[in-house]
Amino acid sequence: MRRIAVLGIKTEAQSNQPAFYVPAYLAAAGFDLVPVPVYYPQVQAILGRPVYRRIADIPERVDVVDVFRRPEDLMSHLDDLLAARPRAVWLQSGIRHDDFSRRLAEAGIDVVQDRCLMVEHRLRGTSPVLAR
Repeated sequence: MRRIAVLGIKTEAQSNQPAFYVPAYLAAAGFDLVPVPVYYPQVQAILGRPVYRRIADIPERVDVVDVFRRPEDLMSHLDDLLAARPRAVWLQSGIRHDDFSRRLAEAGIDVVQDRCLMVEHRLRGTSPVLAR
């Protein structure tokens, strides 16, 4: 698994926030990163890559969607994620929503909740989801 869409990515102007520096780390580690910001409608590129506004609009299939959204905002992205059918959805540290995760799992999408993808990659050299 090499292609990671980052839902809720921040811009370079917020480089001190996890929603920017975690994706920057993943890009530097060699992953094919696809930015999907929720805000910043004027932004056309983040980390030198074109942005998309929905996961389902990304032309090639995404392996993992790394999510930086508050739990109460997740359900608004459910239809988009189900339409895109990524192999996995990764909810970053502090993000947990059991109903949202259950619905993705019922659709055959692997889900990881409340764990940092950067930390997992650093500890293991990969993650259980990315290792497949």
